[in-house]
Amino acid sequence: MKPAEKLKICNWSLLVSGILILASSIQLEATGSEGIFPIWLHVALGIIFSALVFTHVYLHFKWNNWFKRFQKLKKPVTRLLWYLFLLTLALGIAAFVHWTTTYDHSPLGGVHGKIGFLMMAVAIAHTIKRIKFFKSSKR
Repeated sequence: MKPAEKLKICNWSLLVSGILILASSIQLEATGSEGIFPIWLHVALGIIFSALVFTHVYLHFKWNNWFKRFQKLKKPVTRLLWYLFLLTLALGIAAFVHWTTTYDHSPLGGVHGKIGFLMMAVAIAHTIKRIKFFKSSKR
């Protein structure tokens, strides 16, 4: 499979999983993170979404030093998106570890959620800027 085809599949998968993780996030926010199943679903979606983000970055930069590559980008929005993603991921892991030991929502999980919503807003802007890709590519 050609790299462009892999990127197309990855981008469409990111779009779908991004919508699902955002819906899951809104549901958790609306219910105060009640229930075990919605949290496990959010964690599973987060793992899928994160794997797709890393795949997307790999397809663009291979294994070259990603931090250096992001620093060299002309557009600060993509760089901001990368760092917000990493911060959201780190806080999500920490919140998950806390939750698995207490089964209580922590302030750390709240911070993860707020930064995650900011990251998703930037991701939506990132996607809209590249909307021609989705309009021109066939499923």
